[in-house]
Amino acid sequence: MFYRDERLALFIDGSNLYAAAKALGFDIDYKLLRQEFMRRGKLLRAFYYTALLENDDYSPIRPLVDWLHYNGFTMVTKPAKEYTDSQGRRKVKGNMDIELTVDAMELAPHVDHIVLFSGDGDFRPLVESLQRNGVRVSVVSTIRSQPPMIADELRRQADNFIELYELKDVIGRPPREPREDEPMQFETNEQ
Repeated sequence: MFYRDERLALFIDGSNLYAAAKALGFDIDYKLLRQEFMRRGKLLRAFYYTALLENDDYSPIRPLVDWLHYNGFTMVTKPAKEYTDSQGRRKVKGNMDIELTVDAMELAPHVDHIVLFSGDGDFRPLVESLQRNGVRVSVVSTIRSQPPMIADELRRQADNFIELYELKDVIGRPPREPREDEPMQFETNEQ
């Protein structure tokens, strides 16, 4: 439930939202996502959190980060840690939970409603704290994937759970084909 005069802020856990949309077979169109939530209330801020490789001249996520930065999103990035998994695949680990939590707590006195795009159960205490401070919290993720991308405790704590699949026609676009020069996989904390 959204109210038109409500002050909204979006908090997007980039790798978690990417993984949830990928599991559902579509990509997020961030321009449409921002427009949708501007329509639902008074959108004050849209934060996007992601880790980036420091020494990579071309990171597959760099064009998205640049586009979001120039199109009304507040980008929060930090250097990612790179490692090779047991199968020899190059992986990147970058957890942005603390940055997202601190920003949400700082913004809480200025908003009525926070929309969290993540299924990570680590955010349950944040949601609980925001609620104690009078902020309504909606969580966007999916229970339609196998396994579900949202932790049950986070879904139950939220004032409102928004199934990502139900937003597909509003904010989705067909997935693009990965290029051959994109071997990197991002690790997420799905639950």
